[in-house]
Amino acid sequence: MSPAEGPGVIDVIIGCVDRRALIAEGRRHSVLSPQSSVLGMRVLFVNRYFHPDHSATSQMVAGLAFFLAERGHEVVAVTSRQRYDDPRERLAKRERVRGVEVVRVATTRFGRAFLPGRAVDYATFYASAFVALLRRARRGTVVVAMTDPPLISIVAALAAKLRGARLVNWTQDLFPEVATALGMRVPRVLARLRDRSLRAAANNVALGERMAERVRAAGARATVRHNWADASLHPITTPNDRFVVAYSGNLGRAHDAATIIGAMRKLANDPRIRFVFTGGGAQLDAVKRTAGDHVRFEPYQPVERLSESLSAADAHLVTLRPELEGLIVPSKFYGVLAVGRAVIFIGARDGELARLIVEHDCGVVVEQGDDAALAACIEELAANRKRAAAMGARGQALYESRFAPPIALAEWERILTEAAHG
Repeated sequence: MSPAEGPGVIDVIIGCVDRRALIAEGRRHSVLSPQSSVLGMRVLFVNRYFHPDHSATSQMVAGLAFFLAERGHEVVAVTSRQRYDDPRERLAKRERVRGVEVVRVATTRFGRAFLPGRAVDYATFYASAFVALLRRARRGTVVVAMTDPPLISIVAALAAKLRGARLVNWTQDLFPEVATALGMRVPRVLARLRDRSLRAAANNVALGERMAERVRAAGARATVRHNWADASLHPITTPNDRFVVAYSGNLGRAHDAATIIGAMRKLANDPRIRFVFTGGGAQLDAVKRTAGDHVRFEPYQPVERLSESLSAADAHLVTLRPELEGLIVPSKFYGVLAVGRAVIFIGARDGELARLIVEHDCGVVVEQGDDAALAACIEELAANRKRAAAMGARGQALYESRFAPPIALAEWERILTEAAHG
């Protein structure tokens, strides 16, 4: 990274800290020490949320961290003291969970609802996580950076470079492209710095081929590895008097709530059909304002109850705005497959998930904005529950053959081992 290419990472992210002090901090912790435990690698994860938080990124990183620890690798997780839906939570600063050393750093606690406050939360996590990475990464360590908060790869790339560690970026989404697609104005320098952090990594793990193509277009290496669902998830037989259509998880700005609301209105007088929303998100209030007696709302469910919660539906709604294809892959898709339920996808017909659904006939695809088609699709499945059940069975078969934890975790161990040894 030549200084002539633009502002330095240090100046942009930690501008208030003296450059020489940062370099000295990195050198102070670079005393020779073992590359890893005698049994395997030393892996250091950084993500804003970690177990016992229930958010999607938390469950993914915790699942992989626990697996690697059980395999004999030395694993550290750098995270915050908050929960996704409760910024006031104060989890323990340090603890060991299932063989993983969990280090929770200090941050502000404005939460997700207040956007300027969220930006401050991000900034304080960047600074605290950077210091924690400097203290704990060393030559031979593999640093795995998730994408919560956005652009954490820039901080992780700098710390890894100073400490002689190897970086693997786990790209759950691509920022700032997501923000731009949602109509936000983002300084171009952030995209350039993010691209540098991708190129600095030993590997960038993308959730789909379209996302991988965007990473490669930045001149970086990319490997496709889909997400998975919690290993405890399994189908539970739950006979329903009505045909239950569920939405589980975060209903955020990246999702199409308007089409769902339109279909709900059209089906308000159909006694065969009920909608259930479990979770939260920026658009959930809009759904609540228009909901009738045929709609029920539930809070986020703990992992221990996810099988029961997801299995209680006959079909699940999964949605992604078409302009975000290649930038985000909804993680709820994998949980729906794991419990053997039909998927109703609202979004681009040529999208990453839409192609899988059509190829394996594990659900149906509806274009964004076509609430009449969505209502008709739900009516058809309600009238032919055997068809919906058959779709769910095919989805479960797809999950077990390509996305189940034993497959995904073994592949991740291979990716990290390759990164550790260059």
